[in-house]
Amino acid sequence: MKIIPLSEGAFTVDQSKQFVPFSLTNDDIQQRPVGSLLVEIQPFVVVTSKDVLLIDAGLGFSNADGTLQIHQNLINNDISPSDITKVLMSHLHKDHAGGVSLNDKMLNQRFLSFPNATYYVQQEELSFALQKGLPSYIPGEIEILQHADNVHILEGDGIIDDYIRYAVTAAHSPWHQVFWIEENGITIFYGADDAPQLHQMKSRFVAKYDYDGKKCMELRQQWWQQGQQEKWTFLFYHDVKNPVWNF
Repeated sequence: MKIIPLSEGAFTVDQSKQFVPFSLTNDDIQQRPVGSLLVEIQPFVVVTSKDVLLIDAGLGFSNADGTLQIHQNLINNDISPSDITKVLMSHLHKDHAGGVSLNDKMLNQRFLSFPNATYYVQQEELSFALQKGLPSYIPGEIEILQHADNVHILEGDGIIDDYIRYAVTAAHSPWHQVFWIEENGITIFYGADDAPQLHQMKSRFVAKYDYDGKKCMELRQQWWQQGQQEKWTFLFYHDVKNPVWNF
């Protein structure tokens, strides 16, 4: 399997839930509001023998020419957005789901950003996100998931095409899910915001911003131990230095 991180850059985020670009070379986090977190925004492509998988969809920001950034990042890696066959959504917070759809201003209509892909979304997460709304969720960007033909609604844990496992953790958010992609004896694990950064895997860190911080911490310890034993490859969506970690 081939893994391609699609970095959208580093950002700080505080209680306002606004993602403000951050230069690792020029900016000082001490100059940002108290409590600001430094995070990378980094969807992943995983190319398997069956699929070109996109794991989460980034912030949904556009470049100066109006191109969706995640589309440009794919093109920079010689992948057309139309090549994506599956989009795996861990949850629908705006920094993970902003790129699921795009707005055509000429037609005044919103379309899914990856028209040839099947999107996999938890039903309860979608319902919760639309009900909860701002500032963590942007309903206007994800409402299309309710009715689009190429959206596959999930209910609980399961397996996709015999090689992608998913499990609802209810840790970072009430209906958050994680994924294992298993092929040819290799296991890629994506913990999304339950396991967002390498340093959190190595400590008993409990975050106040998690729905169930204690459960997040316990799951990270469990996955880290199992991953070492079974030689998993970890994908870290919010790590500014280590997007991929192999044992």
